Amino acid sequence: MQPTAHLFPRNAQKALADKTLQAALGRATGRFLHHRAEAVAAFPGFGEARERASEIKRQTLAQLDHHLGRFIEEASRRGAVVHVARDAAQAREIAARVAKEEGVTLAVKSKSMASEEISFNVALQEAGIEVVESDLGEYIIQLAGEAPSHIIAPAVHKTREEISRLFERKLGEPPTDSIPALVAMARRHLRAKFLGAGMGVSGANFLVADTGSVVLVTNEGNGRMGTVLPRVHLAVAGIEKVIPRMSDLPTFLRLLPRSASGQPLSSYVSVLTGTRREGDAEGPEKMHILLLDCGRSAILEGKYREVLKCIRCGACLNSCPVYQSVGGHAYGWVYSGPIGAVLTPLLVGLPEAAPLPDASTLCGACGEVCPVKIPLPDFLLELRADMRSQGLKTPGEIAGMKGYAGVMKRAGLLEALERVAGLLAQFFTKGKPVEGLPYPFSGWTERRDFPAAAAQPFRKLWKTRRGVQG
Repeated sequence: MQPTAHLFPRNAQKALADKTLQAALGRATGRFLHHRAEAVAAFPGFGEARERASEIKRQTLAQLDHHLGRFIEEASRRGAVVHVARDAAQAREIAARVAKEEGVTLAVKSKSMASEEISFNVALQEAGIEVVESDLGEYIIQLAGEAPSHIIAPAVHKTREEISRLFERKLGEPPTDSIPALVAMARRHLRAKFLGAGMGVSGANFLVADTGSVVLVTNEGNGRMGTVLPRVHLAVAGIEKVIPRMSDLPTFLRLLPRSASGQPLSSYVSVLTGTRREGDAEGPEKMHILLLDCGRSAILEGKYREVLKCIRCGACLNSCPVYQSVGGHAYGWVYSGPIGAVLTPLLVGLPEAAPLPDASTLCGACGEVCPVKIPLPDFLLELRADMRSQGLKTPGEIAGMKGYAGVMKRAGLLEALERVAGLLAQFFTKGKPVEGLPYPFSGWTERRDFPAAAAQPFRKLWKTRRGVQG
C-alpha cells in the first residue's frame, strides 16, 4: 500500500464534508467506547493487567533478538518454515515464491494489518494467484477496491445501505437493509473459496517464543477455517509480536478484546503450533511463517521503542476526536488514529508523513485507553520536535509557537491579554455562545461548540478562590 500521509489535510477536509461517513463513524466509535467502558468497569483487575502487559512487552523488546531466536527455533522444530523479510519488497518476493512453490492458485486470507504494509495481495495477484479476503469487513472493502479504515473494523466507514448496494453491484444480490441477510450473502460466496483454497493466509496477534505458536484472536470463524482447511498455512507478522511464554498469553487475552470491542473474550482464540501431526483430524500439511522487520529494528534502537508494544486493539482510534471526525482513510496509510500518527512517520519516514503528528488535540485520551501503556501523547510531541529539527515546520508555525511560548512564560502579560480578550468577547458576543467565527477561525465553530465568554478569566477566579480558602 503506497503511503499518501502527506495528503492528510486534503483527505481530512474531504472526510469532514462526507455526511454519510460522519454518521457511520459516530455510530461505530460511540458503540466501541460504550462497550469498552462497560467491559473495563466489570473487570476490577484491568489496571493491574495493563501494568503486567506493559512490563512484559517492555522486557521482551529489551531482549527481542533472544526471544525471536527462540520462537524461530521452536516453530521450526514443530514443522514450520520461518522466513524473515528485511523490507516490504523482500516480503512480497518471499510470499509469492512460497505460493508458487506450493502450487497455490487460490488463497483465502483473514485480516492482517501486517500484510497491508507489504501490499501482500498485489504480490500474489501479480504472480497469477487469486487472493480472497475472508474477514467480512475486509471482504467488503476488497469488493469496493478500498483500504481498511480501522485496525479491527476495516469497513467501519460503510453503512449497511452502502454495503447492500455494493453486494448488489458486485455479487448480484438483492438489496436489503438487514445485517444478518448481508452476512448470509457473504457467507454463501465465501464458503466455496474456503473449500477450494490451496493456501490460507493469516496475521498473528501474538507469537509465543517458548512453543513456536502463532496465536489468532478473532470474532469470525474465517480465521480458523482459513488456517486448518487449506493444505498450506502462511502467517504474516511483525517481529514485535513475540511474547516470551505461553503463561504470558492470558494477560493479553484479558486486555485485547476488552480494549478492542468491549468483550470479555473474543469468539475465537486459536493457538496454532506447527503442522498437522499423525492422528490430527485437521491442520495444514505445510506451515510458513513470514516475519517482517520493515523498519522495526530501527525503531527498536531509538527513542520510540515503546510504540512496538502495540497489540493493535484500536482503542486509541475510537477515543481520538480526530479519528472520530475524519476516519482512517484520511491518514493515508495502513495505520490510522494516534497509533498511526506515531507509527506511520517511523515506518515510512517523517517527511512523507509530516502532517500526522499534528493530527492530534493532545487531549491524552489515547494514552489513557492504551492497554499496554504506550505514551502516545508524549511521542506525538516528540515527533513535532523532530519535525522542527528536520526543517519540516514552516516559518509561520515556528514564529507562532515562539510567540505563544513567550506569552505563557510571562504571567503578567498572559493576564493582561486574558483581560483584553474577555472584554472584547463580552462586547461582541453579549454573553451568548459563538455560533460562527470568520475565516481563518471558522474551522473551530464548524466542528465544535464555542461557549459564551466568561466574565472573568480562570486565573483570576483561581486566585480569588485561593484567597477565600486561605
